[in-house]
Amino acid sequence: MFDIFNMLKKDEAKAVKQVTRETIIGDILDMDQSTAPYFMEIGMHCLGCPASRGESIEEACEVHGVDCDELLEKLNAHLASKKS
Repeated sequence: MFDIFNMLKKDEAKAVKQVTRETIIGDILDMDQSTAPYFMEIGMHCLGCPASRGESIEEACEVHGVDCDELLEKLNAHLASKKS
């Protein structure tokens, strides 16, 4: 029973999701830590802080004066390239 649960959990973790304006930054980092440089690039250097991890992509872009659609495009392209 537990083996099936763990197997399903691993498959779920591998699933790449589409990032939207409402996606929480902490969820993206939990999904794939290699996305961190994209946030660092926009000036979000404190990714471990609870406030930044709880922000949506849209909120972070507003605060940092970044084009949200451009960041979404970069993140989604990065995540899509990691699909196996």
